[in-house]
Amino acid sequence: MANLIKLLPDHVANQIAAGEVIQRPGSVVKELLENAVDSGADDITVNIKDAGKSLIQIIDNGCGMGEADVRMSIERHATSKIADAQDLFSIKTFGFRGEAMASIAAVSHMEIKTKPHDKDVGTILVVEGSKITKQEPCSTSSGTSTSVKNLFYNIPARRKFLKSDNAEFRNIIDEFQRIALPNVNISFKLVHNNNELFHLPKGSFRQRVVGVFGKNINQKLVPAKEETSLVNINGFIGKPEAAKKTRGEQFLFVNNRYIKSNYFHHAVQLAYEKLIPEGYHPSYFLKLDIDPAVIDVNIHPTKTEVKFEAEKDIFVILRTTLKKALGQHNLVPSLDFSSDVQFSAPPKDRSDLDTPGVIVNPDFNPFKQKGNNQQPRSTSISGWETFFPKSEDINQFSFENDFFEKGETRIGSKINAESEITAEEEKSFFQIHRKFILSPIKSGVMVIHQQRAHERILFEKYLQNLEEGKSYSQQQLFPVNVEFSNYDFNLLKELKEDLKMLGFDIEEFGKNTFIVNGVPAEVNETDPKPLIESVVEQYKINRDKLTLGKKENLAVSLARNTSIKVGRKLAQEEMANLIDELFGCSLPYHTPSGKTVVHTITTNELEKRFE
Repeated sequence: MANLIKLLPDHVANQIAAGEVIQRPGSVVKELLENAVDSGADDITVNIKDAGKSLIQIIDNGCGMGEADVRMSIERHATSKIADAQDLFSIKTFGFRGEAMASIAAVSHMEIKTKPHDKDVGTILVVEGSKITKQEPCSTSSGTSTSVKNLFYNIPARRKFLKSDNAEFRNIIDEFQRIALPNVNISFKLVHNNNELFHLPKGSFRQRVVGVFGKNINQKLVPAKEETSLVNINGFIGKPEAAKKTRGEQFLFVNNRYIKSNYFHHAVQLAYEKLIPEGYHPSYFLKLDIDPAVIDVNIHPTKTEVKFEAEKDIFVILRTTLKKALGQHNLVPSLDFSSDVQFSAPPKDRSDLDTPGVIVNPDFNPFKQKGNNQQPRSTSISGWETFFPKSEDINQFSFENDFFEKGETRIGSKINAESEITAEEEKSFFQIHRKFILSPIKSGVMVIHQQRAHERILFEKYLQNLEEGKSYSQQQLFPVNVEFSNYDFNLLKELKEDLKMLGFDIEEFGKNTFIVNGVPAEVNETDPKPLIESVVEQYKINRDKLTLGKKENLAVSLARNTSIKVGRKLAQEEMANLIDELFGCSLPYHTPSGKTVVHTITTNELEKRFE
């Protein structure tokens, strides 16, 4: 049993490390872009083919590398960013772990061309699966050009689990935006399959946001700025009326590094409290500048999570800053406490002022009738017994309960618990809190969640439409243009044909915009914009939380957004039809996500409650 523990070969160790750092083509784009920014470049081009599966090329005009440096760059834990452990407490660069280049080289065919500005000849390095196959002098421009081809060629299982080209390219766009947005002193270009998608020149932060998300966003931005001894906040937030049901325009940067923080996102949401409807998300593009010594960016391989020493203090500052920004731009009701409001008494020497007086009528008698009749009003208390019920009627009363609704009538009869349920009673339905439907059955009472029931019905209907290719659409009187982020636009391009089978009549209409000509026949929404935004957002949420195919996910997303909502009053006929359709479903007792639709309370359970 001796000598069981051995050191892993370098190529195996590199592949394991690559599994943490390089998960998909977007991960390669992120790491190479960060290196390009750290190199001091002010012009960066990203060239992509086949969503990064065939080629990812990053070209920059940064400092470049010498012959020895380019060879060391693909070794594990090789970096120029830190020299000792103390440097970890003052990190100001993006790439510092020394894992990215080695991890990429381990799972691809990589070619690096690089030249420092003070050299006449550059170097080309070719690596295949961590093995150097070529290194020699070459003619190239100053800076570095890194090409990554055939990603995961030597890990077929990893390549097999890559998603569709549209899905992978959406992730690449996300990573590109997260790097390009804060680095406004660098010009960026993104080309996919020889089609230029972004060309972002140097400029201000506002110009960069508009360049990434389109000119329509310019009028929706509100500047937010605050400087404190702990943190400086600078950026833009969206006007409340511009909030969307879809995510995608929420960006938080710490020292120009994109981070994910549910805690700080909650601070933003609190600033918009009571200004936007529930379920809507405000846009924000915020840069936080803070001393690197009081944060830790080394807690996650992808470096998208940051630990703060004074997290609660920053939370308060962030929320207050955004509330102030909304108030200053008259987006929330506010009082002007800065004005000096004085209340002065009228001058004493004004003889022309009318002084109010009190006139008293000493002959007024409130108990006398009007006119000449001076008889006092009657104070008799006869007939008092008419205000109280007779004793024999006390036990025979009707009650009215605002929580129970039976169509347009109320329940008002004495119930005999010993009697059997009649056929007429079995067909009676009662709505509670405009959320649940109660139906008496022989074994007790059946409780149905009205929204979940309708969601199950619509899900099976939409799924059948997708499988059979049948759909019915109601045309819009006036077509509606809906603008999306790059991510959501590419997602809709991928889903367009399936959406048409569900009844949506949509077509591409310019950059990042779809025109909606029609919606499913079952939809009662007058404005298709929030509906299609909600479907896209729900689709993304389901994709992350549920293991559903594309068609099932679409059916779930549309069903959830078009189902009868809690709070809607239903008539007897509506409740009857809903229950009939529910029990015509293949799986009536649970929603597609597994939530309970129907619950039965037996008579025995009720009797135990009253013991």
